[in-house]
Amino acid sequence: QVQLVESGGGSVQAGGSLRLSCAASGRTFSSYVMGWFRQAPGKEREFVVSVSRSGSTNYADSVKGRFTISRDNAKNTVYLQMNSLKPEDTAVYYCAAGLPFGSFGSWGQGTQVTVSS
Repeated sequence: QVQLVESGGGSVQAGGSLRLSCAASGRTFSSYVMGWFRQAPGKEREFVVSVSRSGSTNYADSVKGRFTISRDNAKNTVYLQMNSLKPEDTAVYYCAAGLPFGSFGSWGQGTQVTVSS
């Protein structure tokens, strides 16, 4: 498994931006599908976005056009650029790694994002 550490969370007003980072350990980062999930208080964890080994992306409808995922295989890092943030984006954001055609088996500890109106 790969070890994941998120950073970059914080508090921002609605309409603002944040960039989350997720640093991965190991030499096989490029083999993994990487994803971001989030969990708001009292709600189940939900999918936000993923990026494949080749760079193909898949976004939840709720974040399309506002969030952008990218990966830097040389730095073993995946990023989540979040623009036009809304109060409903408030959640703990988790980075995850998985193998193609499999489930996400490795998770970070999460980073809090709070958007105030």
